[in-house]
Amino acid sequence: IYSPRVLLRVKPSVNSLYLDVSGSSVEQKIYIELKNTVPCVRLLNATHQIGCQSSISGDTGVLHVLETEADLDWILSTGPHPPYMVLMEATFFTRPTMMRMKNSTRVAGVAVINSNTTAVESFSPHTSCPNQNTGVYREDYGPDLANCSSTVWNPLGNSMSYEDFTFPIFSLKDDNQTQVMRKCYEDHNMRVNGSAPQYPLCAMQLFSHMHAVTDTVTCMRRAEVCDPLSDFNVWASIRPINASAKGHKNNESVVIAAARLDGRSFFWDIGTSAEGTVSGIVTLLAAAHALYPVTQEAPPVRNIFFTFFQGETFDYIGSSRMVYDMKQDKFVINLDNVHSVLEIGQVGLRNGQKLWMHTDPVSRKNSTVDEEVINLVDNIKSVASTLNVSLDEPNTTQALPPSSFQRFLRVQPIPGVVLADHKSSFINRYYESLYDTAAYLNMTYPSDLSPEEQMEYETEASKVSRSARLPDQHCQGTYTSNSSYIGTKTFSHCISCSLSLSPSLFQMAKLLYGFLVRSNNSWFSSLLPPEAGAKGRSSILESGPPQYYIGLRQDNSVKSVTRFVQFVMANATGTVTSLNQIQCQNPNDVPGESKDLYSYHWVSGPPSANSTEGDPYCVRTSVRLAKALSPAFELPEYGSREYSTWTESRWKTIRARIFLVASPQLEMLTLGVGVTVLLVSLVLTYFISSKAELLFSSTHETPNTTY
Repeated sequence: IYSPRVLLRVKPSVNSLYLDVSGSSVEQKIYIELKNTVPCVRLLNATHQIGCQSSISGDTGVLHVLETEADLDWILSTGPHPPYMVLMEATFFTRPTMMRMKNSTRVAGVAVINSNTTAVESFSPHTSCPNQNTGVYREDYGPDLANCSSTVWNPLGNSMSYEDFTFPIFSLKDDNQTQVMRKCYEDHNMRVNGSAPQYPLCAMQLFSHMHAVTDTVTCMRRAEVCDPLSDFNVWASIRPINASAKGHKNNESVVIAAARLDGRSFFWDIGTSAEGTVSGIVTLLAAAHALYPVTQEAPPVRNIFFTFFQGETFDYIGSSRMVYDMKQDKFVINLDNVHSVLEIGQVGLRNGQKLWMHTDPVSRKNSTVDEEVINLVDNIKSVASTLNVSLDEPNTTQALPPSSFQRFLRVQPIPGVVLADHKSSFINRYYESLYDTAAYLNMTYPSDLSPEEQMEYETEASKVSRSARLPDQHCQGTYTSNSSYIGTKTFSHCISCSLSLSPSLFQMAKLLYGFLVRSNNSWFSSLLPPEAGAKGRSSILESGPPQYYIGLRQDNSVKSVTRFVQFVMANATGTVTSLNQIQCQNPNDVPGESKDLYSYHWVSGPPSANSTEGDPYCVRTSVRLAKALSPAFELPEYGSREYSTWTESRWKTIRARIFLVASPQLEMLTLGVGVTVLLVSLVLTYFISSKAELLFSSTHETPNTTY
């Protein structure tokens, strides 16, 4: 382990990229602490551990920038100063490179520069068959379709996120501090004419020690070393449902319109998931906003149940929990109330693309289910033919893509359709990676626009959305004229409207901006409770987009994206009331109000004409949260093969820093001098102590005094 013996002096100057780290403490004069760092952390399930970690005291190595294949050979074979800390651009962050480093003893850690301008042709660290062990296809249900044997859904998946690395791997924001690291490397570590650099050398130290090991069974047995991934699902119904009464509802038939809330990348709490997740969220929110007013005027026979599932990336945490609660009569409805399911998958439409209606070939062997599915698909096609929406159906023998709908089918055959922008394999080239961003969906803005102007700007993504839609009045009129439809006809019409209609281009632009670019905007702020939108630690608004990694429920908090969806849905399907703040918090005290049927929220409201502060009001809505914690942790069955068992390790310190390190010879010389001084000091101390009476006694006796 390296010890810093030479001070890293960094002074600001015109031609220097070094940071000013002047300070009174010795530590500040030796180290440069790196900010904006995000680690890869350890995750565990019933059988494995994945991710990364450092040793308990942190891992240290000489910094080397990986830019060419020769650099990699230097790090892994010929460099004279191992172990190395590797600094690389994201373009070099590939499975072959990382596996070579994993199998080497000469690598102490990796720092990946996450640049907004860097892009690779394709990159997906997820598996090629997402959630293959917890979907519907298995030995007793479509065995020929299990394990993606008929369709490899994510052929670009390299499974790097599911490897177990014994050294730390950090993501660094591409800012001035990475330039400081490069400058330190160039000044001290860069080879000159192929010769090795001389000491002192620039070194890096990464701290990311994880407490949990082996698997979830082990870490849950050892208290306080890991926690289950968990958050909340969001649901709302067109007609209110009594939430205090659990289980079956008589005369209630429900159509579930679903999307997922979460995504991930290789690094902790980085999950932009633009096409993988946000495209479905925005589509379903826009559909709810458009459909709610017309369904109040002409109520459909079947209730529409808008649902956003959390934790689907990790073996369907949210959907499996809702299905489990329905089976146990612990939810507001049960499975017998579910007529059919429509799920919005990846729908990041680009010009010239079409949507595909995926169905389950196994459940369709049931004639009743098959008839409902045929009617559903035909009615969607019929309505879509009158609109500017291109729909098609893949081969009916093809399996369902990874989807929450599969968790419902594991329990009983239910008619359903999964809508996606891919016929077979994903067209998303960056599935579950840090490249699946707003830029991938052509969400770009002119540089001279303010954040508020950007929120209203018509991006390319908005244009694509608009090209597939007709004016509100057309779709609303079509819905009203067909409101006498029952069964799948009502359902199919609702779905077609959701595909062809947004409340307005302005509304769609705000949704895309808030979920993909900047959550800290005036619209989101107006929809949130005052404490959530206020400045300070309690605020959930950020200068960038929300991150979609499910994470842990720290202090019983709710993930920011879950909150955003909850309150955007409340705005779309709720009613502004005249209740004051006290009445809003205690609506049962007000005649005509009921917390059993509705939830009530005191929200900030838009700013008034002469103020920058919001004008708050009370919203009455059917939107509610439902626990998204795997049933495996309720039963408890930590080794379950039926339910998700994903946990996240706890840790104490996450930090990164750089410094100059002296040569081993100088370190040994310093140690030798120190030991010599210590020994001499001990000898002198012993000698002085043993001769203390002689050395420090008085030379004259005190005379006796006689009286």
